[in-house]
Formats: sequence, structure tokens, C-alpha cells
Amino acid sequence: MKNFAIKLMWLTTIYLVVFAALCQTKLFFPVLMGLYFIGVSLLLLLIFIVLHDEEYKTNKKFKDWYQDNSKKNLVH
Repeated sequence: MKNFAIKLMWLTTIYLVVFAALCQTKLFFPVLMGLYFIGVSLLLLLIFIVLHDEEYKTNKKFKDWYQDNSKKNLVH
């Protein structure tokens, strides 16, 4: 799963950079909108895959806060 998420991240990044470059051309507007929706779909899929990783398990809860910085050290 990790390899798939990393490959999907690279694919999405490259796709969005190419899309941004194509936006500067005089490409037909419906084609650009189609490419835009594909890019948004890829981005949402990437977010879902990363956040829904079944292999990563932890017993930490939000109340455990960050282990490197306690709540006492925060400046309010």
C-alpha cells in the first residue's frame, strides 16, 4: 500500500504540473475542464489512500498530544 500511495503521489503531482502548464495554452475550454476534474479526482483519491492506510496502526489518541512537545510547553 505504501508503494501505491507514493506512486499515486508522484503521478498526481506530475499530472497537476502538466495541467497547470496546459492552462497557459489556448487549449479548448471543455478539454481543460475535463482535465481539471480528472486532477481533482486524483487529488481526492490520493488524500483518501493516504488517510485510509490499513497497514498503519497506532494506539495513540488525540489526548496523547505530540510526544516531542507537551501541552505544558505551549505558549497561550
